[in-house]
Amino acid sequence: MDIMDMLQGQLSEGLLDQLTQQIGAQDRQQTASAASGILSTLMGAMAKNAQKPGGAEALAGALDKDHDGSILDNLSDILGGSANTAGMERTLNGAGILKHILGERQSGAADMISQMSGLNSGQTGNLMATLAPIIMGALGKQKRQNNLDSGGIGDLLGSVLGAQQQQRKQNKNPMLDMIGSFLDKDGDGSIIDDAVGMLGNLLRKKR
Repeated sequence: MDIMDMLQGQLSEGLLDQLTQQIGAQDRQQTASAASGILSTLMGAMAKNAQKPGGAEALAGALDKDHDGSILDNLSDILGGSANTAGMERTLNGAGILKHILGERQSGAADMISQMSGLNSGQTGNLMATLAPIIMGALGKQKRQNNLDSGGIGDLLGSVLGAQQQQRKQNKNPMLDMIGSFLDKDGDGSIIDDAVGMLGNLLRKKR
């Protein structure tokens, strides 16, 4: 199964309702839109990080140490706070994961996804921190089930990035176009203005 399909499959209607309530969003569709943007942004950012010297090795090491995929087995209870999460502090540390993946781009990513979804930046930030461990868990599960080494992880993420770039070329997904532009920027935040303009054009086309 494609890892993006796996991640989207985790976002059942029930889980989206749970997340919507937790972040204080108005409706499930806003949460679903933001979640899709977050998954694509974080996977794309990790793919780019894995292309850097030592990047894939560092990610593989983090997966081996803290992210074996078991978070996916009891996701609703973990997110709802009813599961025993003793010893899972590093696994569930969404803020720490985001810092490693996005660095100084974290606030820019939150602003971009807020523009896409209609959530405010605080809601988007909370959702990003919630979903980050799920993404790492999905990667860890793929690594464990398929016995992937760092090269295999790099290839897996490279295929995700390639699929995103292909969809951008075919103009199939305006959201991916914004995310791709964001990831290609140098982190100065100027893409936010571009994203707002692109989103406005998209909305006008739909009317």
